[in-house]
Amino acid sequence: MNVNSIGFVGTGAITEVMVRGLLAEPAYASEIHVSPRSAHIAEGLAAEFASVRIARDNQEIVERSDMVFLAIRPQIAEEVVRQLSFRNGQMVVSVVAATERQALLEWIGADVNLVQAIPLPFVALRQGVTAVYPPDTAVAALFDTLRTAVQCQSRKEYDLLAAASAVMSTYFGIMESLAGWLEKCGLERAKGQAYIAPLFAGLAQKASSAGAAEPFSALSREFATKGGLNEQVLSDFDKNGGIAALTAALDDVLARIEGKD
Repeated sequence: MNVNSIGFVGTGAITEVMVRGLLAEPAYASEIHVSPRSAHIAEGLAAEFASVRIARDNQEIVERSDMVFLAIRPQIAEEVVRQLSFRNGQMVVSVVAATERQALLEWIGADVNLVQAIPLPFVALRQGVTAVYPPDTAVAALFDTLRTAVQCQSRKEYDLLAAASAVMSTYFGIMESLAGWLEKCGLERAKGQAYIAPLFAGLAQKASSAGAAEPFSALSREFATKGGLNEQVLSDFDKNGGIAALTAALDDVLARIEGKD
């Protein structure tokens, strides 16, 4: 299912990666309207893709689009959204972080079909997984085009996946720690990075190919030979508080998402 016209209120990093993913061949939309703000991004997309139109303002985006994405920073979301006039029944997808659905509906002030989503940078290559709430066939179809949509049945499910998404920087932080340790021990930095990146990519591919049927604990056991080096690192990581620290960090970020911090 393709959408004729998609609009993005806000032209930041998430808008850029989504537009690239949606317009990869075969293109998902006939027209994409983007905000004139962040002119270097908007102009770059328009120069690269003939179907990208730079609107004169955000209201024009709303008027010309069948599906409108709110891709603005949470700090300015209320101010921007309250200035816009939406059509009753219009499809609106919010990718605004840590913002209550009820607040968004109040700011919109029309009887729209509002869905929240958490697209990740990998959607640019149609390799992203996106949490969607509430379940919606049209929005899920769009994000399935960008790889995978996970439709959440409750706000709790959606918030939990949002919290899980917050480990991306930590993932790269672990890679950096490994590269730094190797360099400190005498291995050239470039050589360490050339080894670590494919190592982690291979592990991610293994987890993806295993699917939901095989728990991660089974994969952990598979790669931790009894008495071996992998088992030793996992055991030491746990004993030194690594798993406890990760769990505490996730608890804290979930509290922030739920407005309890």
